[in-house]
Amino acid sequence: MKGKNYNINEMYKKLFFSSFFLVLTLAISMAQEQTRIPPEIITAFRTGNAADMSRYLNSTCQIMLQGKEDFYKKNVAETILKDFFSTYRPREFIVKHQGGTSDAQYAIGNLRTEKNNFRVYFLLKKVGSDFLIHQIRIDPDESK
Repeated sequence: MKGKNYNINEMYKKLFFSSFFLVLTLAISMAQEQTRIPPEIITAFRTGNAADMSRYLNSTCQIMLQGKEDFYKKNVAETILKDFFSTYRPREFIVKHQGGTSDAQYAIGNLRTEKNNFRVYFLLKKVGSDFLIHQIRIDPDESK
């Protein structure tokens, strides 16, 4: 009788740990999926394509750029980004960190241009079933 209890206890332990690792694996997968920035946004920063980026802009977007900060309508925000990219042609954009929740995502990256390097931050919020950019901040990168 004692041997049966031992086998049942071992079976429950195995079942518990198997279930625990399955749930943990699923949770990690879901968390990684939630924090994925659409690759088209990354490509738009890399290539300096404001028109492609505008597809991901919310109807109103806060832009903090070169000492100016304000909320702009989508078409005005696109023009501001287009002017920035024509002045500072991108050479490289690397996402250094990204994260978020099921309702908001953000990314921080480094933008190398022909003239200067910049630190870029952007915030996306869920609007309906899509994530749209609500805020873009581009600051000169002072780190060396």
